[in-house]
Order: sequence, then structure tokens, then C-alpha cells
Amino acid sequence: MPKIPEDIAARLDSGELIAAIAQDAISKEVLMMAWMNSQALQLTIESKKATYWSRSRNSLWIKGETSGHFQDVKKISYDCDGDAILLEVIQTGAACHTGERSCFHNEIA
Repeated sequence: MPKIPEDIAARLDSGELIAAIAQDAISKEVLMMAWMNSQALQLTIESKKATYWSRSRNSLWIKGETSGHFQDVKKISYDCDGDAILLEVIQTGAACHTGERSCFHNEIA
């Protein structure tokens, strides 16, 4: 089983949350951004289902657990600073809680 890289583990062990970007594994469309703590990342690695940390509810949530709009994780990468995760996913249904495919559907003119 893949191990969390040391630089990311150190951030998470200190209580820091890291940004997690979900991207469609095929089209490469950016779907959403959420937060992960250590447990969310470990569960995502183990289950291959995107699991995030909800800051408002102060709890873990599996994407799609209530909506059925799961994110099956195909690949996990991290950036050069070790402060962001990229999840390449197969998205079932909408990624956004508004029902949109992507959370990035609002354009700044």
C-alpha cells in the first residue's frame, strides 16, 4: 500500500489541512477543491474513494456518501511544496453540491 510522503505526513501530523484538488482522470477538467487531514488522505489511499475533511462540520466525509456522486480515485499526486494533493478521479454524477459537473462553473468577467 502506498505510504504518505514524509513532507506531507509532517504537515498533517502537525494538524495542518492540505488542499485536495479533484480532477477528471480522462478529460482533466478540474472538478472541485476540498480539504484533507491525515485520516482523510489515509482513507482515500486505502479505499480509493475520495474522502475529505469538512471544516464546517468538523468531520470526515466520503464524496458521494449521501448524493451517490462518488469519486473513484485513480491516481494521487502532490505538488512540489507538499502542500496540495491532486486526485485524478472517475466522477459519478455531479462533483458540485449545486448539481453542476464542476464547482468551477462561475466565471469572473
